[in-house]
Amino acid sequence: MKAMIFAAGIGSRLRPLTDEIPKALVEVDGIPMIERVLMKFKAFGITEVIINVHHHAEKIIKFLKQKDSFGLQISISDESECLLDTGGGLWKASWFFDDNQPFLVHNVDVLSGVHFDSLLHYHLSSPCIATLAVSDRATSRYFLFDNKMNLGGWENQKEDNRIVVGSQDAVLLPFAFSGIQIVDPAIFRLIQREGKFSIVDVYLEMASNHIIKGMKHSSDDWIDMGKLPDIERATIMIHQGRFV
Repeated sequence: MKAMIFAAGIGSRLRPLTDEIPKALVEVDGIPMIERVLMKFKAFGITEVIINVHHHAEKIIKFLKQKDSFGLQISISDESECLLDTGGGLWKASWFFDDNQPFLVHNVDVLSGVHFDSLLHYHLSSPCIATLAVSDRATSRYFLFDNKMNLGGWENQKEDNRIVVGSQDAVLLPFAFSGIQIVDPAIFRLIQREGKFSIVDVYLEMASNHIIKGMKHSSDDWIDMGKLPDIERATIMIHQGRFV
């Protein structure tokens, strides 16, 4: 199984840490975020990874070379000239996924107890384009799912924006995306966009004719390390033994 790490973000919420280094190299309990994700990939048996880079891209590349890529086959999708967002970043890396097999996509700033094998099994149990790890935690942006956990919409509460795919009368439940997903390479034949775009928009466009699943993992520990206080909380959780 191949995998991708979204590591191209500027990390503006982590300043001043990210003034001189990319978010991916911000340390959490002494270990850079990207190393933690790669080690979890390696433990799962993933050997081939592509990483998109933008902010201080050369420092990520140098770090990986110094670490001999942690014994993995790592490719770089360079977005130094233009940050492409999640959809555009995935599309630019599409050449890497040439084996016609589902692949894992993981945000670099996420630390979780999500079991990749459970996510993969769930994904393979239905003919879906993508399976998103989600939970019922509080946030401002939600994917909306029907009672079979099929994607049916999106809601941004801060902007009072709600998009429903299909019947406006459908009963949809909100779940927060956890930054971890499994994607089928068939998605690349369906994307109709170019340049910079969000994967959220792609999923909403596809949901009318294709299955996008959500897998609930609310019992698993999870944290988004996007802000300075989150780094402190993540460190405490690691010391508590809540993450390996």
